[in-house]
Amino acid sequence: MFVKIAIVVFLLCELLNILALYFAPGLKYGNAVGAFTAWEKSKEYPEIHDFVKYLVYWVAGAKLIFLLLLAVIVIFADIKVQHLSLIALALATASFFWRLFPLIRKMDRNGQITPRNYSTVLGIMILTFIVIFVVASLF
Repeated sequence: MFVKIAIVVFLLCELLNILALYFAPGLKYGNAVGAFTAWEKSKEYPEIHDFVKYLVYWVAGAKLIFLLLLAVIVIFADIKVQHLSLIALALATASFFWRLFPLIRKMDRNGQITPRNYSTVLGIMILTFIVIFVVASLF
């Protein structure tokens, strides 16, 4: 049961992020892109802003595919597949620290993100999810 709870909590958090990315990408909360100063700056250049919006919507779409697959796993898969999906989630989520975290930390240090230290908060939140996935996979 702990496995399903962990997956469903993650599904709900990510669903909120998808909604923010699709319908209010300029939000500074919910892991939308309004926290990045480049979001507002891109609006000065319509061609660049359209490209940035395309990428934001692409991320939202990829997340939606991913979440629907997780929903199928929660509803129809046996417990072994659910446990394995948590390990896969932990590994995939850990990839954040390979490319994304160094970049967002750099932008944070350069004052390109509001609020300051957002990268630290995001890093802690993502690490917490990884720990939850690993711990839940043990039960």
